[in-house]
Amino acid sequence: MNAPALQVPTLQTPVLQVDGLHKAFGGVQAVEDVSFAISAGELLAMIGPNGAGKSTCFNMLNGQLAPDSGLMRLEGRDVVGLSPRAIWRLGVGRTFQITATFASLSVRENVQMALYSHAGKLRGLLARFGTALKEEADALLAQVGMLDQAERPCGVLAYGDLKRVELAMALANSPRLLLMDEPTAGMAPKERVALMDLAARLARAQKIAVLFTEHDMDVVFGKADRIIVLDRGRLIAGGRPEEVRNNADVRAVYLGGVH
Repeated sequence: MNAPALQVPTLQTPVLQVDGLHKAFGGVQAVEDVSFAISAGELLAMIGPNGAGKSTCFNMLNGQLAPDSGLMRLEGRDVVGLSPRAIWRLGVGRTFQITATFASLSVRENVQMALYSHAGKLRGLLARFGTALKEEADALLAQVGMLDQAERPCGVLAYGDLKRVELAMALANSPRLLLMDEPTAGMAPKERVALMDLAARLARAQKIAVLFTEHDMDVVFGKADRIIVLDRGRLIAGGRPEEVRNNADVRAVYLGGVH
């Protein structure tokens, strides 16, 4: 008899509820019977070695991949089978390991484009970037500390500042759930801490549920409220940082000698 799927409890009504998620590619089971939930204002870290299934999970939650089976509910609404755009319009934002900004456009224009995309009004935007949703864009830039660089092209920004711009763009749809894929990749240690401090402040102030993947264990154990751990597509552990840190299975497959 198969062991029951590990489920990670949450004390509040979840923004996102995932039950029994499966995804295979050919004969390879990339995600197998994964279940978890995340609440408003909570930072949940998803960690695991390379090939554990983290990116596959993210791509299913974002609508880029359809699960073979399982349920995904956003504030009680079934989102399985919806397109990435439909999921974005429902309030799921995402940042990527490699920043996705337009280098030739200004910081403000990048955020304006995200705002217009959410409103479904991208056509004709380029001719009137100057005034279109300028106040809304500037308000988002102020939240991430980038308003003073609003008119600079993204192509000349330092990498840490690009990450802040990308976060502002991800906030353009007033997300209920924010997916952050390797948010501190390529950043210096101090920049990593600053970016995750910012994400945590915004999440708690605006009641945004944040699910993030991360290889920097200092970031994971220092910033996450809870952690879930995948190995070869299965959820092997979950809980508060200290519970996960002391879990023998996690230490054996991933953390090694971390203390």
